Amino acid sequence: MLIELKNVSYTYGTGTVYEVSALENINLNIGEGEFIGVIGHTGSGKSTLIQHFNGLIRPSSGQVLFAGKDIWEPGYDLRSLRTHVGLVFQYPENQLFETDVLKDVMFGPKNQGLTLEECESRARAALNQSGVPEELYSASPFEISGGQKRRVAIAGVLAMDPEVLILDEPTAGLDPAGRDELLGQIKYLRDKRGITVILVTHSMEDVAQYASRLLVVHEGRIAFDGPPKKVFMNYRELETMGLAAPQITYIMHALREKGLMVDVSATTVAEAKRSILLALSRRASEKQE
Repeated sequence: MLIELKNVSYTYGTGTVYEVSALENINLNIGEGEFIGVIGHTGSGKSTLIQHFNGLIRPSSGQVLFAGKDIWEPGYDLRSLRTHVGLVFQYPENQLFETDVLKDVMFGPKNQGLTLEECESRARAALNQSGVPEELYSASPFEISGGQKRRVAIAGVLAMDPEVLILDEPTAGLDPAGRDELLGQIKYLRDKRGITVILVTHSMEDVAQYASRLLVVHEGRIAFDGPPKKVFMNYRELETMGLAAPQITYIMHALREKGLMVDVSATTVAEAKRSILLALSRRASEKQE
């Protein structure tokens, strides 16, 4: 396993009147090449959880391991860990600061001690894989579109050649077309480079389409952990947590209640289309008989 959490708990403001338990006894294994979606209501603990993965937060109790080693053991190189486990925060364009796009993406490799030639090579490859056109490499990162800024910020993490890419609400504020384009590029990166992707989002449609595993965080605990299809079958329980299933889930259940024998586990438009057409075909055949 790449990342392991063993009995991890975290409390904000320990020993003060503001003490709040954010995580309680989390046990979690994250393997190589997974595409994991993380959902949870505001205040559920999901952002606190992901910041444990690369040592930005130290657990109040329990262990966090990367590649089998406890990251909080004395002498562990946390700086090195953060090159292996890259975290892109919500609105990552706020992290851009260099005079042009290429220099901004080269910043991480420079801190890794690479030569100037290696830094530029890494940066160009990361920008290309992130879908940033070459004509923008010399542009100011403050003068490009919001979607392109997100791509540049992601490229800045990819240039450090991480094994894990964590994205906290990367599509916030983007229009639907921009969101689909960015997430499609992230899936392409995962498929091409084989890295582990952890996507924090409020969009059930996004995790249904892109994630192969879904974590539901509720009141500091992992309420569900499994394939999105199985998790969304519990949509009534998710509603009690302030969450929902993809709209397709509700449509398919409504059709089943009306007597059309569709697959209620369908979570994407493509799956729903196939299931509905098949159900209608079966109904037509039954009527002819």
